[in-house]
Amino acid sequence: MNNPRQAHSRLAAFRHAFSGLWHVLRSQRNAWIHAIATIAALAMSLWLHLDRLEWAVVMIVIGLVWMAEFLNTALEAVVDLASPDLHPLAKVGKDVGAAAVLIAAVTAATTGIILFGPPLWVKFSAFLP
Repeated sequence: MNNPRQAHSRLAAFRHAFSGLWHVLRSQRNAWIHAIATIAALAMSLWLHLDRLEWAVVMIVIGLVWMAEFLNTALEAVVDLASPDLHPLAKVGKDVGAAAVLIAAVTAATTGIILFGPPLWVKFSAFLP
């Protein structure tokens, strides 16, 4: 990457990506729910001392949910641009994008139950008679 033009282009790409990140965090209420869930999952992973493979799975499902949310937001923006008036196909596009986020979130929640359930049971069973 000796070419200054390439370096500028890569820097611009990062600026655009961070601009998109801030847009989603500023404009999407569900992004804050995902942020809270992300923090909770990371804290739980630390508290339960997950092993490396379990950490990898947690990070993958967190990334899956965030990717779905970002792609859904992009899809909604493009649909709004292409079809400012109400149209049945615009609704389908938006609904399918929202369904993708739902699938990712359910996958993450199910994975969390599978990973966190047994060690949580061990921790809390100590308080049972």
